[in-house]
Formats: sequence, structure tokens, C-alpha cells
Amino acid sequence: MTRRVPMLPTLIVAAAVALMIGLGFWQLQRAKWKQALLARYEQVENLPPINWPTVPLRSDQLPLFRQATGVCLRPVAKRAQAGENLQGEPGYVLIVDCAGAEGPGMSVEVGWSQNPNAPVNWPGGPVSGIIVPDKKAGMRLVAATSPPGLQPSKAPDARSASPITPAVHRGYAATWFSLAAIALIIYGFALRKRAKEQRAKL
Repeated sequence: MTRRVPMLPTLIVAAAVALMIGLGFWQLQRAKWKQALLARYEQVENLPPINWPTVPLRSDQLPLFRQATGVCLRPVAKRAQAGENLQGEPGYVLIVDCAGAEGPGMSVEVGWSQNPNAPVNWPGGPVSGIIVPDKKAGMRLVAATSPPGLQPSKAPDARSASPITPAVHRGYAATWFSLAAIALIIYGFALRKRAKEQRAKL
């Protein structure tokens, strides 16, 4: 009597294994992309300053981690988020959103305080610093100096701003490949046990 492999469970396991292998290769691609991105960020950190962009940019065109200069024509809003000062003390960075004469304005991280509601005595004007990612505006300028009452904040570097490193992505890939191998081994044992049970019934 011919022993047949169960079709439906085999298809389900095969699909699951294929999915896990696909996710593993996707994570390897992410690791390669992240490695190239970090290398580009590290290169631009030492380039000459640029003028703050005056036209909207796509997310893949943002000049992140570039030194830049710009002009805040008129502060229109203030917000705070967790951050550090130059000594690495935790607290809050104060961000001022500015209006622009034409096109988009700019967001400026003017300084650091332990109080998220600290007053910001800054009327705007010329400012220089480094461009970093910003969840609301896409990017913001971390000012090199701070107004009275605030301390200069610590600008994140490329690696600290990207906590999921290439090594983390490669670790995810190894996990997915391991899960695929484990699934195949377990299913192999299940088929072996099924075959023994079928032989016992003969």
C-alpha cells in the first residue's frame, strides 16, 4: 500500500516556510539599504553647510545630517519632545515652527531644558546648525547655539537616529531563516511519526 503525504498540511507548511524565507531575504535587503544610508549620512556630516531648502522635498531627498543655515522669518508655534543636552542629560528639546515667506517654513530646535513648558525667548532670524529627522515636519534644524534660559541640545548623529542598525536587520533575517528550518524539521518529524503509525496498522 502506497503511503501518501497529506496534501493540505504540506501545502500550508510549504507556504509558511516560503513566507519566512522571503521575509529573511527582505531583511537582508533592508540591512544592505540601511548600510548604504548610514554611509551616505556619515559622508555628508563633513560637507560644507547648505542653505535651508526653500521648496518642498520628498522624504528620500531630505538633506539629513547636513550642516545648514537658514532664516526663521516668524515663529508660529512651539513644541517639546524628549531629548538631551550636550552633556547627555535627559530632558526636553524645544522646537519652534517658523513661517516662510514663500514655500515651506522651517522647524528649529532652539535648545534644551528640563521643563517642557520652558519659555522660548527667541524672535527668529538667522540660524545655523545640523539638519535631523523630525516626525512632524520631516526635518528640523538643531541650532548650534541656544537663546537665554535654554541650553544647547545634542544633535543626534546618523547611527543614534537610526536605532535599527544593519546588524539588527541581519539578526531578524537569521531568525526568519531559523524559524523556516525549525518548521521543516518539525514537519519532517510529524511525517515520520505518521508513516510509522501507518506501517503499524498494516
